[in-house]
Formats: sequence, C-alpha cells, structure tokens
Amino acid sequence: MSRCALLARLEAKPGKEEEVERFLRGALPLAEAEPGTRTWFALRFGPTSFGIYDTFDTEAGRQAHLDGPIAAALMERAGELLAAPPQIDRVDLLASKLPH
Repeated sequence: MSRCALLARLEAKPGKEEEVERFLRGALPLAEAEPGTRTWFALRFGPTSFGIYDTFDTEAGRQAHLDGPIAAALMERAGELLAAPPQIDRVDLLASKLPH
C-alpha cells in the first residue's frame, strides 16, 4: 500500500482557468514516466480551483516527484497562471482501496 501522498491546491488567475486545465492534462505523460509515482490525479474543484493528488510507496518516491519535471514546470509557470503560490501538503495515507 502506498504510504505517502501529496495534495497540491492551485487557484487560477482570472482568465487562466483553461490554461491551468491544459497544463494539468499535459502533465499526465510526465507522471506516467515517474517510476516512484504510484497514482496521479489532476483535479478541478470549481471554476478557478484545481489540484493534484498523487501517491508514493516511499518518501524517496515522493521527494523525487517534488524534484521532478512536473513540479519544476508548475513553479516555472506559477506566476503566469496562478493567483497565489501552489499550496502543497505532504500527507500520510492511513487506508486506501485501489483496483488490483
């Protein structure tokens, strides 16, 4: 079972909502290429609110993701796309149900 996760919340600047959505959709191949990333989800909470939720088996996998290309691209474009810096929380998974 994955034990580590990240929950990132992103608030798009007015008029940048579709660009944030495109950015998140476009990040999927990068997440698929990360061997330490067990699951990866791009989320839309509302008209301007987005998120990323991902899980990892180890702390090393989580750190590799934070040091990887998705995080770098997000930080590079944050000033252009986001109303505030991303809120990124490290969370510990207590239980989960995933398909086999």
